Amino acid sequence: MNLNIENKTAVITGGDSGIGLETAKILTSEGVKVILTDINEEDLKEAKSKIKNHNSDAVVYSKACDLTNFKAVDAFAEMVKKEYGGADILVNCAGARGAAGDFLELTDEDWQKTIDIDLMGAVRICRAFIPQMREKKWGRIILIASENAFQPYVDESPYNACKAGVINLSKCLSRSYGKEGILVNTVSPAFIETPMTDAMMEQLAEERDTSMEEAVEYFLENDRPHLTAGRRGKPEEVAAVISFLCSEQASYVNGSNYRVDSGAVESAFG
Repeated sequence: MNLNIENKTAVITGGDSGIGLETAKILTSEGVKVILTDINEEDLKEAKSKIKNHNSDAVVYSKACDLTNFKAVDAFAEMVKKEYGGADILVNCAGARGAAGDFLELTDEDWQKTIDIDLMGAVRICRAFIPQMREKKWGRIILIASENAFQPYVDESPYNACKAGVINLSKCLSRSYGKEGILVNTVSPAFIETPMTDAMMEQLAEERDTSMEEAVEYFLENDRPHLTAGRRGKPEEVAAVISFLCSEQASYVNGSNYRVDSGAVESAFG
């Protein structure tokens, strides 16, 4: 598909692996200049190599940034504006499962750490880059939420609440800036092959004293029975939807949420 976004500039947080990395591969193949950011510079360098191996003509840069530090986020945005002319596209894939367990055993600190990454990280990065898009009178923002926003799981209450907040934030921003050509949407994946779900499955395998493959099978059968594909999703399957929302083809899509979950959310109207 020709996304009609050649020569645009995209910032992708959480860009060193998983959904962010696969989104970068698609966007660079469409002629988009991509700036990856995440916590670890070495991981970002490896991600850049993977993108170049995928497409030798890819224009891709990277800069480490901690989204829990508003000063670092603002400095990162200033760097993007000064060195690359500002962002046209923002894809926020950065996030973490955060603290999990019985609600009554989770502390304020547990909650605050999860909120700081999963909700306030989205707030900070949007606040930093929306002014650049307003100057251009064009923008695309895609925030990654989760099935958990609609179908919360009892042992992940901080993550559930944060991802519901991300969807609400997206709707608010879409109404605030849509008239200026900045379209804001969310994508809600379910059980995708990412480092986050790898860690979940490794923990489950250890708890059950089984292999990781057996842990995945157990999890699918007992915790995600509505996944019609019967498998974990692939990051590129989510990236395809994100890339569409970045495009001119999605010029009438604003304030929406796209579930990429193989039917994991049981409700028709979530």
